Amino acid sequence: MWSTVEVKITSPGLFRIVYITEKYNCQYPETILSFIKCVIHNFWTPKESNEITIIINPYGDTVCFSVEPERKIFNYMIHVNRNIVDFKLFFVFVAGVFLFFYAKTLSQSPTFYYSSGTVLGVLMTLVFVLLLMKRSIPKYSTFWALMVGCWFASVYVVYQLMEDLKWLWYENRTYILGYILIVGFFSFVICYKHGPLSDDRSRSLLMWTLRLLSLLLVYAGVAMPQFAYAAIILLMSSWSLHYPLRAFSYMRWRMKQWFPSEELVVKYLTEDEYREQADAETNSALEELRRTCRKPDFPSWLVISRLHTPGKFADFVLGGSHLSPEEISLHEEQYGLGGAFLEEQLFNPSTS
Repeated sequence: MWSTVEVKITSPGLFRIVYITEKYNCQYPETILSFIKCVIHNFWTPKESNEITIIINPYGDTVCFSVEPERKIFNYMIHVNRNIVDFKLFFVFVAGVFLFFYAKTLSQSPTFYYSSGTVLGVLMTLVFVLLLMKRSIPKYSTFWALMVGCWFASVYVVYQLMEDLKWLWYENRTYILGYILIVGFFSFVICYKHGPLSDDRSRSLLMWTLRLLSLLLVYAGVAMPQFAYAAIILLMSSWSLHYPLRAFSYMRWRMKQWFPSEELVVKYLTEDEYREQADAETNSALEELRRTCRKPDFPSWLVISRLHTPGKFADFVLGGSHLSPEEISLHEEQYGLGGAFLEEQLFNPSTS
């Protein structure tokens, strides 16, 4: 699902890649989408270089290309490596899934609004400037035409800069940092001046835009189109299940109102009932303890060796009382009629 084939071509001299596959032939395109792909691919053909790396989908169509050198005498080497798991694809897929489920939360977050506005101003300055000039453009058709052109130009510039990113960073590090700081600062100031999105319509538009972008990331982050379609269907299904669950919970709430259940009546115990239940449960527990101690696998010798009064325990197992006469008389003195506990409860004023 995330495997790719990496073709790396190196040479001492300059060369360029020319694709000769039929799907990149723009003379007889089958559909409009294939024509757009063809134009974009030909527009972004790698320029002349000493080293070119091509990422090929192993489950797609056959890709044929030729190496055209700048000089007639030319030597080059081709290295083919298959990546079982391309972590770039996997990261794009995970980012798409995360963005899909958290699109609503991100659309309502001021932090995401300011950070995304700053990044948009740095990477796609033309798009950012066009959004600021939206009110001065009278027609929506003109605005969207300019928006498509600015997006295409910005993506092309970013793509071209990514190819020479290492060289630009080592040679012009000061200028790049200055551009990022200045443009990023003004972008943040403009976003802070306009403030985060407050109306529901703008938040909803941003949420749906993020979800559409997440589906594109999911599709781009998988090598097999069949798995990408299945993942998109699962994501849409999981999101659409939210509404049936809400309807089910609403119907359940209405059914409780229409058919109210009988309320539980809480009945408190009297003093006599409390004593009767306590005596019954105590006798039942003692009898269960006797049955357990009479079992053949019960470690009687181990238990007797740890008791202070093993004779009393043996009498209890054989059917005697678990209390000695001294313990019964002591309990009566403490908690019976005329006992110390009852006198303290009745005549001690500090007892609540």
